[in-house]
Amino acid sequence: MKTYKNCQSCGMPFSKDPEKGGTNKDGTKSSLYCSYCYVNGAFTQPDFSATEMKAFCIEKMKEQGFPGFLARIFATGIPRLERWKNK
Repeated sequence: MKTYKNCQSCGMPFSKDPEKGGTNKDGTKSSLYCSYCYVNGAFTQPDFSATEMKAFCIEKMKEQGFPGFLARIFATGIPRLERWKNK
């Protein structure tokens, strides 16, 4: 299986995730998704589209002090992540 440095749902680097990854249904660490996006084998925002995730992430980054233009740049790749590729 391919290893990723960033969550394949929101794009956050795993190094910034306090849990270093979400959890699968069996309790193992997910190698695809962060702990904010994926818990116990399920997405925390199951009904989000890529566009909604992008907007959500931009707002979260702005709350953390990122300038708006930088947050938008960081979020541009979200639709190309594994979770969103075939949707």
